[in-house]
Amino acid sequence: MNWKTNKDLFVAFFRAGILGYGGGPASIPLFHKEAVERYRWVTDEEFGDILALGNALPGPIATKIAGYIGYRLAGWSGLVSAILATALPTVLLMIGLMGLLTSFRDSSVVQGMTQAITPVVAVMMLTLTYSFFKQSKKGLGLGLSIALVIISLLFYQGLAVHPAIIIGALLGYGLLAKPRKDKDTKKGESA
Repeated sequence: MNWKTNKDLFVAFFRAGILGYGGGPASIPLFHKEAVERYRWVTDEEFGDILALGNALPGPIATKIAGYIGYRLAGWSGLVSAILATALPTVLLMIGLMGLLTSFRDSSVVQGMTQAITPVVAVMMLTLTYSFFKQSKKGLGLGLSIALVIISLLFYQGLAVHPAIIIGALLGYGLLAKPRKDKDTKKGESA
């Protein structure tokens, strides 16, 4: 067992878990920051694949992402470290704040704090979405990326198709579609 890797996994996912107010979806940009930018455990593309797979499976997204990355880096001990680090902040905060929030739940200050967090989480999610859209544009091209976004929105909003089904269909498309070659590659082949 690699103690340094397990310690890094625990610290990274604990930090993301403690700062990710709002649940798993709010933690995803923080997980991305730790796993891709700070520790470089996975690339942007790999993180996108992990996120898509995690969204297609039932259960909390945060523990699935952490568990996968932990297992990939350090096996079973890494999986346990990452999942504990992800769940522990929530457990500690719920135990510590439950009584406090119950006694002040009707306070305008508490309601205002909750309402103030919503735009921050929305901006974080939009930033992550934009990052994934840029990756999609590289692999699929702008037109196809926009078309898939529009089709997904139509299925989700218009037909009320469950997001896991849409994600599964997009994963299937990604597996079956031929990768787009860059213009530079095409120029090199024709020369």
